[in-house]
Amino acid sequence: MIPEQPNKPRPADFHIVDLFAGPGGLDVAAHALGVPSTGIEWDSGAVATRTSAGLATVAKDVLECSPEQFPEANVLAGGPPCQTFTVAGHGAGRRDLDTVLAFVQRLVDRDKWANIETDLVKLDPRTRLVLQPLRWALEAIDNPDLRPYEAIVLEQVPAVLPVWEKYAQALESEGYRTDFDVLRTEEFGVPQTRRRAVLIARRGDKPVKLPAPTHCRYRSGVEAPHDDLALSESPLKMWVSMAQALPNRHGPFTVISNYSTGGVSSNRGRRHSHQPSATVTGKVSRNRVVAPDGTDLPRFTFAEAGLLQTFPAAYPWSGTDISQQIGNAVPPRLGIYIISAALGLGRPTNADLARLTSWTPPARNAHDSTESTGL
Repeated sequence: MIPEQPNKPRPADFHIVDLFAGPGGLDVAAHALGVPSTGIEWDSGAVATRTSAGLATVAKDVLECSPEQFPEANVLAGGPPCQTFTVAGHGAGRRDLDTVLAFVQRLVDRDKWANIETDLVKLDPRTRLVLQPLRWALEAIDNPDLRPYEAIVLEQVPAVLPVWEKYAQALESEGYRTDFDVLRTEEFGVPQTRRRAVLIARRGDKPVKLPAPTHCRYRSGVEAPHDDLALSESPLKMWVSMAQALPNRHGPFTVISNYSTGGVSSNRGRRHSHQPSATVTGKVSRNRVVAPDGTDLPRFTFAEAGLLQTFPAAYPWSGTDISQQIGNAVPPRLGIYIISAALGLGRPTNADLARLTSWTPPARNAHDSTESTGL
């Protein structure tokens, strides 16, 4: 037996507060690792799902909360709403990128939040939310009654990477080591090609690195390891297909996306069952699923769409607009690797991943049960 490393942190040493918790992607990953978590979420549908799943939840707007209300938390996580930064959206966040970066610098320079908030009204409200994780991190550092967060985990759409770069510079100046980049979900065993801008930070001098891929990157036209010499010699596992993720779907099928490509409505993206899914969006329920002869098959159920995001098969999706909840969520399998890297827990074990697959609602104490009603 290999002796335990004396200075290696334990999952129980941490408690996560997730500022934009959604239906629970990061929470499910955290609990599979044995890390407690509390999520802040205002959307009533996502709150309903989290309540059904037994996840500790504060049903409030992040802007109404502060670090002082979560003294037990020593890990900060956040995936702010991304609609204004997405290619599919109107792009207000991308147009305001320079402005957002300037506000980040104002936070670092310790401009009073009241002054910043007055000027933030000029921005799209969702764009303003991307500043909240840094605000919380700096408040925890500056408040003598609090302790700085031991680790920080942030994720968003790829267009937000310049913001994370600015965040990284700010956090490095405050005593953190950081790493950030765009990660591809299929490279971590998620049966879906989805790209996310991720930043992790850990306080202290020890280097922190984003997790290394465990699976091959999906490339169109390369359908199996023997189709490409580099793949056949790779130590990485093959990406996971929709057919592997959805064993109850018997026989081959093709998914025809609700979105057109190139602005041509008849040119809609297609993925076959022996390939990973395209990015699961809030419109996943509109995608057609067809048999090889073109016959329409039943569209994806919520449970199936959740499986493509690597939620457990029995996850209790509840409330309204469930498709949007699923599309907005962090894939738990990606989350388990990100959290492990940020906290210095080492690579997730097979047992950790098995707990993710067989997840059941975490045991809750009296303190947790009061949080779902708000603070």
